[in-house]
Amino acid sequence: MSVSADPVKLMKQEVGKAAAALVKSGSIVGLGTGSTTAYTIQFLGDRLKSGELKDIVGIPTSFQSEVLAKQYGVPLTTLDAIDHIDIAIDGADEVDPHKNLIKGGGAAHTREKVVDYLAEQFIVVVDGGKLVTRLGSSFAVPVEVIPMAITPVINAIKKLGGQPELRMGVKKAGPVITDQGNMVLDVTFDNIDDPVNLEKTLNNIPGVLENGIFVNCVDLVLIGEVIDGKPVVRQM
Repeated sequence: MSVSADPVKLMKQEVGKAAAALVKSGSIVGLGTGSTTAYTIQFLGDRLKSGELKDIVGIPTSFQSEVLAKQYGVPLTTLDAIDHIDIAIDGADEVDPHKNLIKGGGAAHTREKVVDYLAEQFIVVVDGGKLVTRLGSSFAVPVEVIPMAITPVINAIKKLGGQPELRMGVKKAGPVITDQGNMVLDVTFDNIDDPVNLEKTLNNIPGVLENGIFVNCVDLVLIGEVIDGKPVVRQM
């Protein structure tokens, strides 16, 4: 891989590489979604090609991670064909001091939650800007909703004190549609004092498929930072 002069890009590469280095031969690996995780998938492919890593299979969390795995030569399988996941590596939009997360900036949080929660070890890769003292500080909570229920779900979320906004496409007319064919509400809360209960409450609204609050599931956070122009990776 060519060395980048961009320190932020190089930092993301180093975090992705550090995560890929933790994967052992013979593992079933959850392949997350996002810019940093993309480098993890690339480095897994490099390790396979060199012979350093053998006999792994990946479980993709999105079309993006599926395409990248095929591009870099990482064999894929499905949840129907396996009985466990050894390790999952994924990104996050926010990480609090208790390793709780907000995910879903790429609208892949439903599949990510299935794979990440099943993993025996769940590793999160982020840059230092994703660390927050409290969830919801800088990022809204993504909520995936089946299309027919969008209006009643919006009304129910407002009663909880949330401010929902339908996520719209950037380079297309109309709303963002998930890999499952659903819509995404980005919900802002004044305070998320109890992410564990909010995660459950949101998921109990009829019509909600899944939300982007991930609690009590992370084993290790790899944090990339640029210090004095050089990439540094630390753990939490």
